[in-house]
Amino acid sequence: MVKKIAALIITCLLFSSCYQPERDCEKYKTGSFKFTYELGETVKEGKFTRDEKYSVDYYENKIDSATVRWFNDCEFVLQDIHSKTAIHYKIISTTDSSYTFQYKSAVKDPNKELIVKTGTAFKIK
Repeated sequence: MVKKIAALIITCLLFSSCYQPERDCEKYKTGSFKFTYELGETVKEGKFTRDEKYSVDYYENKIDSATVRWFNDCEFVLQDIHSKTAIHYKIISTTDSSYTFQYKSAVKDPNKELIVKTGTAFKIK
């Protein structure tokens, strides 16, 4: 009986460790998207449009532009045109209408803790 339970547990672990979330990143390289973000205690909504070279963000009645540099189908860096601040994005999963991503500073500062945040963007049709 114990051997059967142990074999079942091992089999479940093997199958669950093989699970990979869907990542069809190619269809999210360009387009118009919306997302939510937190500003203090308030949750707000922003929008952005991205093409092969640029991303334009619309939030808080402001417009911000950045260049886009793709490393592969699922990872890219946005560099703000004015401040030159760079953020590294990695798409970690996709659905038919959205993608979930992680983002962090693209420049490592040994004096600062690296903070990785997660978000979800929804494609606007």
